[in-house]
Amino acid sequence: ARFYDNCKRKIPGKKAYPRFKKNCRSVEYKQTGWQLNLESRKAITFTDKKGIGRLRLVGSYDLHFYQPEQIKRVRLVRRADGYYCQFLISVDVQIKTEPTNKTIGLDVGLSAFYTDDQGNKVDNPKFLRTGEKKIKRLQRQLSRKQKGSSNRKKARQKLAKAHLKISRQRKEFC
Repeated sequence: ARFYDNCKRKIPGKKAYPRFKKNCRSVEYKQTGWQLNLESRKAITFTDKKGIGRLRLVGSYDLHFYQPEQIKRVRLVRRADGYYCQFLISVDVQIKTEPTNKTIGLDVGLSAFYTDDQGNKVDNPKFLRTGEKKIKRLQRQLSRKQKGSSNRKKARQKLAKAHLKISRQRKEFC
């Protein structure tokens, strides 16, 4: 805002253009702006003016199970290994559970991920520590590449995939 105000007032001096964020990795649509292919449900067309167009959906989840009215939001997310289309679906899930009237004690620690009151221990897998050697090597390779080169882009992509794999391992374990 300060930059544009100074331009309007014609204030002399060194002006730096604003740096806009370049880390926009997702686009979210609510009820409009997209249309699911009704015959196969394996393609989605984005009808807004962003110019994304028609995308083919690859995956094992079956969208035939849900009605198009149940899909409340569609999100395109960019990860290191490609783009993902996430669907937010409105479904009423009712799970009947009966209390067992049993209590257990859990101790979360550093040496073991957790220990229960029976003495069972689950070891801490330390995915980051095990993948540290690979990440260290990939970071060295990246730092040796010349900035702006295509080899640097490839090295950056490899490093991003390694970080993504570790983050997914950590989420999966929990």
